Amino acid sequence: MARHRTKKHTVPRAKPKQGPVPTGRAMDRAPKSMVIRVGNEDVGRSVRQLVADMRQVMQPDTAARLKERKKNRLRDFTTMAGPLGVTHFLLFSRSDRGNTNMRLAITPRGPTLCFKVDNYSLAKDILKSQRHPQSSSELHQTPPLLIMNNFMTAAAKDTDTTESKTPAVPKHLESLVTTIFQSLFPPVSPQTMPLSSVKRVLLLNREPPTDEANGAYTITLRHYAITTKSTGVPKPIKRLNAAEKVHKSHRKGKGIPNLGQLEDVADYILDAEAGNYTSASDSEADTDAEVEVLAAQTRKLHYRDKLEKKRRAAEAAGASTGPDVEKRAVKLKEIGPRLRLRLVKIQDGLCDGKVMWHEWIEKSEEEQMELDEIWSNRKKQKESRKKQQRENIEKKRKEKKSTKGEEDDDEDDLDNFDEDMLSDLDQWENARAKGVDAMDEDENEPEEV
Repeated sequence: MARHRTKKHTVPRAKPKQGPVPTGRAMDRAPKSMVIRVGNEDVGRSVRQLVADMRQVMQPDTAARLKERKKNRLRDFTTMAGPLGVTHFLLFSRSDRGNTNMRLAITPRGPTLCFKVDNYSLAKDILKSQRHPQSSSELHQTPPLLIMNNFMTAAAKDTDTTESKTPAVPKHLESLVTTIFQSLFPPVSPQTMPLSSVKRVLLLNREPPTDEANGAYTITLRHYAITTKSTGVPKPIKRLNAAEKVHKSHRKGKGIPNLGQLEDVADYILDAEAGNYTSASDSEADTDAEVEVLAAQTRKLHYRDKLEKKRRAAEAAGASTGPDVEKRAVKLKEIGPRLRLRLVKIQDGLCDGKVMWHEWIEKSEEEQMELDEIWSNRKKQKESRKKQQRENIEKKRKEKKSTKGEEDDDEDDLDNFDEDMLSDLDQWENARAKGVDAMDEDENEPEEV
């Protein structure tokens, strides 16, 4: 007798969708970016790796797996920016002389900030230089915290443009650059943002423009990871907790301290050297910044009466009902990349349009007025061309409608004509049949003599 077949392959159950990680940021209109390398020629291995590192910096609201082709042009990306909701472009290219350039543009109409990358360090080089590097995929699940320093300085007013070779950046353009960099990431709400969501820091520092080597506007970019550790716990207990975590995870590391020669565990806690688990950093003071944060607690749900009884009992005992606060030391670890950007020019459009400011070219008032007049004429011509195109489109639509209407009338006339012709033919056939019958009757009558 044949065996009954048992079903082995089953369809797995659909996992419930997890909601977004609470970050305390306004996610309705979160900015999205594209980091692209442009140019007909190959930009080189280092610039390609720099583009990949900048995509890691801009995560999670960026196209991390974007693949460019040699045939792609800027227009290909601008046409897709609208449907995908992309708001910023970071374009990396290399000139014929070997200089690396970066353009930061806002879609779809600009403006565009053109930077020259004076020097840069890749993320892998920075991690290799560290003794204990830190890299994790969990760091890039939330946007970084943007910190901008010295962007609006009073030194720009005091610098004498006659003595310096480069023209100073006007104040309204300084505020424009500041606004563009601030719009790269979603705004932060300190009241609703949990501290656990802040895992990275992007530091932008403007170098003082008084130094000629820095130019009129030079920015240094640094990317850090935030690490915290508790400061109110003694070091022996910290070592026991670390050894327990290593033992549970079955990883290689320092094990539990040897307490065989001690009579009591208090000897180890009071005297850390007795456990043979010391290092040269025991005598060093903690120089990290300390902050007070709410301790993580597991809360249980109770009914209102139980909560009320618990609160009254705590008040009667004189205990504080406020949340527990612990001190934690904050430390920053650089994870790269590192860039030094020098602002060269500012354009009005998306990688095109009127040059609002240039580092190496300074225009007089008359030349500036001529340029403004030229660009205003170009704008008028463009508007007139658009208007003419709209009129032509409307004209063609009306012609199509009229031709369709005439064709419909002709079809109606043909239908009516066919019906009339059919009715006439029927009448003629009937009349002819009657005439033939009459002739037959006349032929059958006898002739009169």
